[in-house]
Amino acid sequence: MDRILKRFEDKTLKSYRTLKGCGKAQKEFKKSLFISYARPVESEAEAKAFIRYIKELHRDANHNVSAYFINENNSFALKYDDDGEPAGSSGKPVFKVLESKEILNVVVVVTRYFGGTKLGFGGLSRAYRDTALAAIEEAEVIEVFNQVRLRIRLRYAESQKVRNLMEKYAEIQEETYMDTVEFILLVREELEDEFTKRIKDQTKNNVALERL
Repeated sequence: MDRILKRFEDKTLKSYRTLKGCGKAQKEFKKSLFISYARPVESEAEAKAFIRYIKELHRDANHNVSAYFINENNSFALKYDDDGEPAGSSGKPVFKVLESKEILNVVVVVTRYFGGTKLGFGGLSRAYRDTALAAIEEAEVIEVFNQVRLRIRLRYAESQKVRNLMEKYAEIQEETYMDTVEFILLVREELEDEFTKRIKDQTKNNVALERL
């Protein structure tokens, strides 16, 4: 766990990888049925609630193994649970998938219905890992960027000069035309400094910028 935390030592993350949506996968290993669920979450409480939901959904299963990694308000929470399987054989391999994919704000639950044949430690690890990976791949890994909201006021002539620049760096949410032109923009946080410098240069500093 320490290794993955070191990758995210900068707690003011400007971007991170997570899941686009929910994923589900089902695999069979020596007649044991494994069903994996993966979904994005915003908090540890939401992750725990999802784990409880799957455990209730599959209350007749032999095991409901889980793992999550959350960044909530710049505080990290990570946990995995073997749910009765041999220690280290199941929850940890599921968590290792999150680690290898470098994804945050994700919870995975893998349900197992025992088929009568023991898989051994290595077989269990592979089964849980492969089923978790399949659900994650179905959910699709995406990169999320933190954004800042800016208000920009400038003259009509200047607004025409910088429109292409704004469209390149930002999403224009609002435009207001009065004595001056006002734009409300969404800009990727990591590009904010570069954008503000370029717009000031292009307008010879005849622009008012405000971070909302």
